Amino acid sequence: MTSPSVTRAHSMPFGASVQPDGAVLFRLWAPTHAQVRLEIDGAEPLPMRREEGGWHALATRAARAGSRYRFVLPDGLRVPDPASRHQPKDVHGPSEVIDPAAHHWTDAGWRGRPWAEAVLYELHIGSFTPEGTFAAAIARLPHLAALGVTALQIMPVADFPGGRNWGYDGVLPYAPDGSYGRPEDLKALVQAAHGHGLMVMLDVVYNHFGPEGAYLHAIAPQAFTHRHKTPWGAALNFDGAESEPVREYFIHNALYWIEEFHLDGLRLDAVHAILDDSPRHLLEELAERVRAAVPDRPVHLVLENEENEARRLQRDARGRPLHYTAQWNDDAHHVLHVAATGERSGYYADYQGDTELLARTLAEGFGFQGQMMPYRGHPRGEASAALPPAAFIAFLQNHDQIGNRAFGDRLSQIAPLPALRAVGAVALLLPQVPMLFMGEEWSAAQPFPFFCDFGPDLADAVREGRRAEFSRFPEFADPESRERIPDPLAEATFASAKLRWDELARPAHAEALEWHRAILAVRHAEIIPHLSGIRRGGVRRVLGEGAVEITWALHRGGKLHLAANLSATELPEPAEAGRVIWRAGAAQGLGPWTVRWSIEETA
Repeated sequence: MTSPSVTRAHSMPFGASVQPDGAVLFRLWAPTHAQVRLEIDGAEPLPMRREEGGWHALATRAARAGSRYRFVLPDGLRVPDPASRHQPKDVHGPSEVIDPAAHHWTDAGWRGRPWAEAVLYELHIGSFTPEGTFAAAIARLPHLAALGVTALQIMPVADFPGGRNWGYDGVLPYAPDGSYGRPEDLKALVQAAHGHGLMVMLDVVYNHFGPEGAYLHAIAPQAFTHRHKTPWGAALNFDGAESEPVREYFIHNALYWIEEFHLDGLRLDAVHAILDDSPRHLLEELAERVRAAVPDRPVHLVLENEENEARRLQRDARGRPLHYTAQWNDDAHHVLHVAATGERSGYYADYQGDTELLARTLAEGFGFQGQMMPYRGHPRGEASAALPPAAFIAFLQNHDQIGNRAFGDRLSQIAPLPALRAVGAVALLLPQVPMLFMGEEWSAAQPFPFFCDFGPDLADAVREGRRAEFSRFPEFADPESRERIPDPLAEATFASAKLRWDELARPAHAEALEWHRAILAVRHAEIIPHLSGIRRGGVRRVLGEGAVEITWALHRGGKLHLAANLSATELPEPAEAGRVIWRAGAAQGLGPWTVRWSIEETA
């Protein structure tokens, strides 16, 4: 049952804010420009008042909710609001004034869910349903709840150029992309998810802006710095002169999503590329302010971090995250992927055939904890055994690990079924937090290739750059083979990624779905009740090539045991300990692709 909830707008020092007296206050940080004007609904631009610190402001009754506006720079360039809440005509068009108080929430009783209950489901709004909208996703929430999922992990929705994109080329971080719907449509999805007991987490990108439509370069070039470099060009200025407004812009963005959209958490993309040499790193300040602003419900902050920095995941004496709740565990993906597929190209070569690395990753979280990683050419990671397993998110597939393959093929298309079920049984019952990628639960046949919709100035460079990425792989050494790689700009490439929900009626897909429902039911019944009591990594033992035994200490003296043979060879089975809660593969012994989970509980 739902009930009305207090509507809460996030108070920002920039953007367009509807005032209690009906006027709209516009504020823009543009320190380079002596004069900025404001165009409202195409009328003659109004001069804005210049304030200290490079700010420009104007409060006017000429605008109201629904008005469309642009800022006019001294050279005549008309630009959208960097803090726009909605772009009805995409990133190059005017912004729209949004009154957050106009949405009436119905999730007053929602108080979130503890992290120990998290079962994540990553999805891309545009390809999750045929319609590709926030509204259409609502109809699929009962499916996710019945599956055993407890949290949606939505790929970035910040406004990007064109009608299709993975989301990592966003240029207006406060505006949900118009191709998915209006801001109120995203709010409706969140409150509907809450009604089904599902948390909603959003992927946000605070390390760069996309290559098209980033008008912030013209508005405030001080927002960028050449002192640091990222894979996407000039870095954001988080630590130099005039960096304070830049830091505030992104910290407020995190607060905006949590407060104004009632989100349950954020996943921060590629934080190793958030380069900040200041005494207080942006990541620390952001986490502290978000947690201080929302003390009455759990907020889960998740990292993607190639550096495996365990210090960002530390807990207090009561086991609560000091800053970040968990990190996507690429090491867990890689050890399980190479076990199931035998692949050894690229970074997979550092994981292939290393059973000690497999054991360490499953037992302690990070596989690389300061050891040399040959693919990178230097040591990687920090010691993580003292962290609770729930500080790590384990997965067999995600958007990157599928989409960064030339054809976007899924694990179910390249791994034999016994291997797929074995690594699935490990990942989904591991005391790390599990995550599925959309469609994985029924072994969807659709690929998830890279796609985007840039204008003609960028299209050829993106197309050729994508194919050049694969030129170092033997199977794509000649130009003819690279021509087979899907064109990321083609609408057909995007269309190929859309889930085919009618597959669920086919026996093989229905069987896969039932398997996932069954194993997640076991997770809810047997693993989740113990998860908050597992305060550190497990004890590991290598049983043979590709086979491990791991034991985690439970609260009050119990133990959780995993015995797994992720290989095609027969091995002796270790002595059974406790009550078996799941077995995959051979009914007896530790045969090929056999996994046994068991629990010892104290009286």
